[in-house]
Amino acid sequence: MGRLDAAMARFNAALDALESSCEDLTSRSAENVPQNNFSEEIAALKSEREHLLARIAEFEEESQSLAGLAEAVETRLDGAISEIRAALGRG
Repeated sequence: MGRLDAAMARFNAALDALESSCEDLTSRSAENVPQNNFSEEIAALKSEREHLLARIAEFEEESQSLAGLAEAVETRLDGAISEIRAALGRG
C-alpha cells in the first residue's frame, strides 16, 4: 500500500496546487474572464477529485482482497506440493 498511499498524496498535493493557482488566476483576471468560469472549473475538478479518491479506496479494498486470495492460494499450493512429494517418497 505504500506506493498507492504515496501516489495518492502526490495527487492530492497536485490538485491542491492547481486549485490554488486557479484561485490566484481568478483574482488577477476577474476583469477579463467572468468569475463563474473558474468557479465551475474548480467545482468540476473537486468533483473529479472526490470520484478519483473513491476509486482509489475501491482499489485499496480490491488489493487487500486479492492479497488475501493470493495467500490462500499459496497455502493450498504449498500443501498440494507437500502431498505430491510425500506420495513420490521425497518427503
